[in-house]
Amino acid sequence: MATLPDPPPHPVIRWAELHLTDPQHIDCTTTVMLKILDGKCKMDTQNKAVMPLLYEVARRRPGKLLDEAYHSLIAQARQGMDEAMTLFIYEKRLLAETMLSRPVMKAYKAWLRQHGILQRPDSAE
Repeated sequence: MATLPDPPPHPVIRWAELHLTDPQHIDCTTTVMLKILDGKCKMDTQNKAVMPLLYEVARRRPGKLLDEAYHSLIAQARQGMDEAMTLFIYEKRLLAETMLSRPVMKAYKAWLRQHGILQRPDSAE
């Protein structure tokens, strides 16, 4: 019996494999994933759905400031969240945000919008 080939990766994943190479952008992607997990992300549903796709590529690449411990934490949180995990993710996200400046995060999101990966927000994030 012949096996079917794997489906092609999502277009966002293909784009990220080619373009998501800057270590600072890797850190930004990781930080947004933490924000999604702790429930504080104000992105709209469509943009919020894109971030895990970007993260699938980012988690395999080195960041500038955030290390493998952040990726391990995200993997653990994706298995299940309780109140203690949510608070821990929140603390780690705040720490990550203090390491990355607000202008860096804004520039990252603008870069994603410029490339059509994120849609323009209807309201401020």
